Amino acid sequence: MIAAMADDATKPRDNSIALQIGRGVSRLMQSLDSDCLFEFKLRTGRRADVIGLDRNGRFLIAEIKSSVADYRADGKWRDYIGFCDSFYFAVAAGFPLHILPEDCGVILADGYGGDIVRPAPPMAMNASRRRALTLLFARTAATRLMRLSDPLPDI
Repeated sequence: MIAAMADDATKPRDNSIALQIGRGVSRLMQSLDSDCLFEFKLRTGRRADVIGLDRNGRFLIAEIKSSVADYRADGKWRDYIGFCDSFYFAVAAGFPLHILPEDCGVILADGYGGDIVRPAPPMAMNASRRRALTLLFARTAATRLMRLSDPLPDI
């Protein structure tokens, strides 16, 4: 796991730690037979750090927190709750888990993998929102794949 982080409320988001956590979350999701996208823009304009979709059409959102300051500075995570069947905070080893809300799941991750250390309580998602989110997920994935093969398409 990633080396323990200091409990320093003044420390800004560490992108190198966040990238490692994200990689671990994606590997965990893959092991759970889910596919994921990073920086997924919801219809509300909010961007989920990681969103996963499993074979049964269930969505998982993981909000990456690289430090205590990163967690304390971000109140927008509650806006993601209605767009998933389970919500997790994804953090590195050494993060003080006791400060995270009890009604959210917790994933401990690093650049090599991740583990669910506290399962998220299941949530119900409205059927029309699920359909719209599934289409948005598919179109976002297809667009990103298309951009890999043709990064600057003629318009």
